[in-house]
Amino acid sequence: MNTYSFLNCCNYYLNRLLKRNLKFAIFFLLFVFNSANAERILFIGNSFTFAYGSAVQFYRTDTVTDLNHHGIGGVPALFKSFATQVGLPYDVALETEPAIGIDWHLKHKPDVILQQAWDRVVLQSYSTLDMYHPGDPTLLMNSVAEMAQLLRTKNPNVQIDLVATWPRADQVYEAKGAWYGRTLDAMTQDIQDGYDKALKETPKLHAVAPVGFAWLHAIQDGIAVSNPYLPIAPDQINLWTFDHYHASNYGYYLEALVIFGTITGINPQALGDTECSGYELGMSRYQIKSLQKIAYEELLKDNKLNQHAIAELHRPTSMRCDAHN
Repeated sequence: MNTYSFLNCCNYYLNRLLKRNLKFAIFFLLFVFNSANAERILFIGNSFTFAYGSAVQFYRTDTVTDLNHHGIGGVPALFKSFATQVGLPYDVALETEPAIGIDWHLKHKPDVILQQAWDRVVLQSYSTLDMYHPGDPTLLMNSVAEMAQLLRTKNPNVQIDLVATWPRADQVYEAKGAWYGRTLDAMTQDIQDGYDKALKETPKLHAVAPVGFAWLHAIQDGIAVSNPYLPIAPDQINLWTFDHYHASNYGYYLEALVIFGTITGINPQALGDTECSGYELGMSRYQIKSLQKIAYEELLKDNKLNQHAIAELHRPTSMRCDAHN
């Protein structure tokens, strides 16, 4: 359809809507405007991004574009849901593969990644920084630098964020783990340090989303269990899933909240305890509120939040869950 035909089509439906309902006409105009001005954001990662081991993996797949056609929703779909609920237009895509780092995407998926210019890109690498040298940030630093260079060939001003992932219980509590005999705190700090070094070494990156620190914060506050191999108290949540490696719905939800706040600068608490996705994933209002508070407090430590952003956002009624209308 050419531009002239598109405008005629909009005019036709707008006139019909004006005759029937002014409210729907306004929503129509907002939809057209937001669609035309949506920022294009790409998530590049592995199972920690596509949310293996949880219902989040196939959550709202129709709201995002999976460039690999695996039918994934994952953390990108949660981000899209949060953004929609506060009225922020994003065109969200993802390029993910299991058990790999950023170096793999560079080698095998450059054509997929560069099929368009992206306004923002979120990078998440292997959970131990390096599969063969756990805790060593060298590969991550080199891969981030090379990926940034690749992305900037399409858009020199692309905003790039990194995601520092959570501590793996299997790496800390099992004898085969690289952090066995140490602590969750130690692994979390090592992972964060690796991403911080990558941020420092590559010019003009935006920020590191401190997902691991947020997990640790939830554990230290007693909201989440610290050792999933032990019995879990009734009032606690388990951020890990069945393999003590990947995340549960709660863990991915917290990850998405931290990424959302890092990218937008908006306090995750602005979503409110009736936030739609948490409800759809089976969380209580108390759990939703608690995880939003953890994300807020962790982001506040690193000045990740824009203090001039809207403190309280009113979500469009049409975007809320049916049960909360």
